[in-house]
Amino acid sequence: MSETSKVPAVTLGFWIIKIAATTLGETGGDAVSMSMNLGYLLATGIFAAIFAASVAAQIAAGKFQPILYWFTIIATTTVGTTLADFATRNLFCPGSGFSETTCGIGYSGGSALLLMLLLLSLYTWHRVMGSVSINTVSSPKTEGFYWITIMFSQTLGTALGDWTADTQGLGYLGSAVIFGGLLVLCAAAYYWTRISHVALFWAAFILTRPLGAVLGDFLDKPFAKGGLDLSRYSASAALLALMIVCALVFKQRPASRVH
Repeated sequence: MSETSKVPAVTLGFWIIKIAATTLGETGGDAVSMSMNLGYLLATGIFAAIFAASVAAQIAAGKFQPILYWFTIIATTTVGTTLADFATRNLFCPGSGFSETTCGIGYSGGSALLLMLLLLSLYTWHRVMGSVSINTVSSPKTEGFYWITIMFSQTLGTALGDWTADTQGLGYLGSAVIFGGLLVLCAAAYYWTRISHVALFWAAFILTRPLGAVLGDFLDKPFAKGGLDLSRYSASAALLALMIVCALVFKQRPASRVH
């Protein structure tokens, strides 16, 4: 008996919407934690509650629903933004929920920790379910692994983007070129090598997050830091509008059927 995967097929439209969603996660997360001055810890709590509710709704849904799916993706990327910022900047700051000073575990420490958690999630998923292909995402257990893995990848992306842009001094545009170039290499490997398509999918999926993180920072950071100093609210609204237009232009359909 066959079941329909509850995640979208991987098409050009999927990648465009995914990059827009990860960029929105950066501007939206910063809008709540910084522009609203709620701090990283409280903002993380808010987004974590939204994430949990949206994942529960996604699992309860009987079939693939594009709006619900992309809302859940946005939830993972916003909670990933604020959680990574809290861990890398404020984790060991007594009584601090927001600070631009880095008294957390740092970008490199946060990236290393989150990479280990991501790899552990993928390893456990494969050991339990036998595959990490998105074509198998049709049961509640598989969906649970899927969304946990995505949440770790979104959180890793924020820390990794900050590490390349700030610690390594590459800047937002320089970092965007690097991550964009790595995505192009993944695409080339998909078409012209025999590397596992599942492995290449997850590599590309993970890389879209730091790309979105540095693009989001480029949009809303001050001129002095290399950004365009745009309003986080207007940038987030524009990115959301872009996602909606792309979803209408690129019709979303579920991934291939599984048996």
